[in-house]
Amino acid sequence: MLKDFFRNLKITSVVYNMIHYRQLLHNKAGYKRFGIKKPLFWTISSKDFKHTPFDVPWLDKADAIEQLHTNKELKKFPEETQQQLLQWPENGYLILKNCFSLKEVDSINEEMEHLLKEQKVHWRYNNRKIMFSMYASTLIRRMAIDKRITSVMEFILKMPVIAFQNINFYKGSEQKAHSDSIHMTTFPPGYLIAAWIALEDVDHTNGPLFYLPGSHKLRYLLNDQYEHGGGKLVLGSDAYDKYEIHLEEEIKRTAFTSKEFHAKKGDVLIWHANLLHGGKAILDETSTRKSMVVHFYGKNVIKYHETTQRPSLIKDFPE
Repeated sequence: MLKDFFRNLKITSVVYNMIHYRQLLHNKAGYKRFGIKKPLFWTISSKDFKHTPFDVPWLDKADAIEQLHTNKELKKFPEETQQQLLQWPENGYLILKNCFSLKEVDSINEEMEHLLKEQKVHWRYNNRKIMFSMYASTLIRRMAIDKRITSVMEFILKMPVIAFQNINFYKGSEQKAHSDSIHMTTFPPGYLIAAWIALEDVDHTNGPLFYLPGSHKLRYLLNDQYEHGGGKLVLGSDAYDKYEIHLEEEIKRTAFTSKEFHAKKGDVLIWHANLLHGGKAILDETSTRKSMVVHFYGKNVIKYHETTQRPSLIKDFPE
């Protein structure tokens, strides 16, 4: 289709970026810091950093557990969260049980119904996802950036975080295992972090989220590590499909065991930029799996999208 042809042209995204230039200014300091000699609106991918030295996040370092034990800030969290933070370097995730009250969650579900009715948000991707509802609702935005979540994330990344996008689900995604870093990428790597909020109870029948503990320690699978089909002028038309196939082969060579997140309403799962995760099959087609995912970038890094080779566009929240 003609629409797909133009979408895959790199110049199309360049023009779009120029129109929305203000939303790219978050990268200005990072480009200067790491010596990126190209306009903010131009294409960017991991190949631009091939010879650039960098430091990994503190909890990805070999002495992370020792650093945690001597970090006084750890004590500000509840005991259960402290114990999970001590396991973060090995596991790459943690769970905040009962993070939000049932009343708070009910208000979000009611708000989503209202936004849909008023056509302020819309279903996308075969009616599976609603994108960016936090820009349409103060109530949803408050939950998305709630300190109960972001205080943990900022401790993990040792820098402020920026909520880049949120996704609301009505049913399970049934998505294959993937790392978010192929979609939302940072330089230095590892400065993306995500929260999955259960807006109702989840069990094995309604397509629970699954994840592979420890898989965040695998290498980042980026464009130069598999045949994505793109070139200098165009993106690969089936780049993500090829990514999934390549990743599936890599997983087969590991010993990671999948876990399912059988969440209670109000529970939150926070995971590492490179933790492999996805959605299990929906066994009960009549069931729902209401949930909200929020993706955050560390503030002081370069933010972009590896698959589409675009710098991230980040909007300010409405006043």
